[in-house]
Amino acid sequence: MNTNKKTMKDVDVKGKKVFVRVDYNVPFDENQNITDDTRMVRTLPTINYLLDNGAAIILACHIGRPSEAREPQFSTKHLVKHLSELLKKEVKWASDCVGPEAEKAAADLKAGEVLLLENLRYHKGEKKNDPEFAKQLASLADLAVDDAFGVAHRAHASNAGIAQYIPTVAGFLMEREINFIGKTLEAPKRPFVGIIGGSKVSSKIGVVSNMIDKVDKLVIGGGMANTFLLALGKSVGDSLVERDKVDLAKEQMAKAKAKGVEIVLPCDVVVTQEFAKDAPYKTVSVDNIEDGWQTMDSGAESVKRYQQAVKGAKTIVWNGPVGVFEFDNFAKGTEGVAKAVAEATDEGAVSIVGGGDSIAALKKTGLDGKISHISTGGGATLEFLEGKDLPGIVAIEDK
Repeated sequence: MNTNKKTMKDVDVKGKKVFVRVDYNVPFDENQNITDDTRMVRTLPTINYLLDNGAAIILACHIGRPSEAREPQFSTKHLVKHLSELLKKEVKWASDCVGPEAEKAAADLKAGEVLLLENLRYHKGEKKNDPEFAKQLASLADLAVDDAFGVAHRAHASNAGIAQYIPTVAGFLMEREINFIGKTLEAPKRPFVGIIGGSKVSSKIGVVSNMIDKVDKLVIGGGMANTFLLALGKSVGDSLVERDKVDLAKEQMAKAKAKGVEIVLPCDVVVTQEFAKDAPYKTVSVDNIEDGWQTMDSGAESVKRYQQAVKGAKTIVWNGPVGVFEFDNFAKGTEGVAKAVAEATDEGAVSIVGGGDSIAALKKTGLDGKISHISTGGGATLEFLEGKDLPGIVAIEDK
């Protein structure tokens, strides 16, 4: 996948109507108040750049997974007030994203004005990438800006289909993701260390495999590590483990050995007899996990091992916690990793952290400001780390 893509700075936007695909799939409380506006705030540089350069902006997004009933709780109308406050200007709203009302609102829009369209997913054509629906969206504007990395792994009408009809370039948020993840993985500074955690091998085996092709060392922690420990012939007691993925783990370890990539696994773990935040716990060697006990965190010696692996790294990619960090008693391993990554970044490493759990863990430690790049993508980040082509990025014009 070519990561040398055109951005807003490569085109003239003055006097143009610009269709901007954003990811405003934000959480709401029961009174339809936004509880976390991070995704909205992150698009402000893109929107303000377009406004400062004389464009008229047509914002499009989805919220949730509405059915054909067009449930009102998924309406983008709930975004208008807060978006107006963030932009410090009136945001107009159209009660559909295609059709007469949307067409008239877009036609009447003047330079410096902002229009928000109704939920794209109120139409089946969005997720189906229906050419007719994409054409209708394209007819509203002269140019498209894709700033929705969160849906880049989906070939939908508003990010992939629309590019067949009007020029499509990257917004600043999208450009940052492409530059940090795409270009870093293409030509990383070495040593390059990957840290993969989380609970399941099955959801991240593609990332593990792609990382082994690129990194010098790969740290594997969290629930995932149990499957690798089992593959090494160790007992994991009652721990979360994917017994049907043991052969897959063996294959990856053999691949790493053949490529000279060091796999770093935990040497000690914190175990309990029940999955609960206040469960009594103890630390044991990975050779001594008894039946009836389950792993909840990486032990102190494992954390030292992880920190040693990260020390001196020039590129670090981290996806997934190395313990049940939501419970304070079992967050020490993940906190140790966060500190090591932050310290390496201070010393000049490029660090990329992706995945909701890793980001939440980072925020909990207060070290999120110390990381080079925090990826907002979820599924898109995972697929990017796997080395897959993302339809939303492929559709953006090459430089």
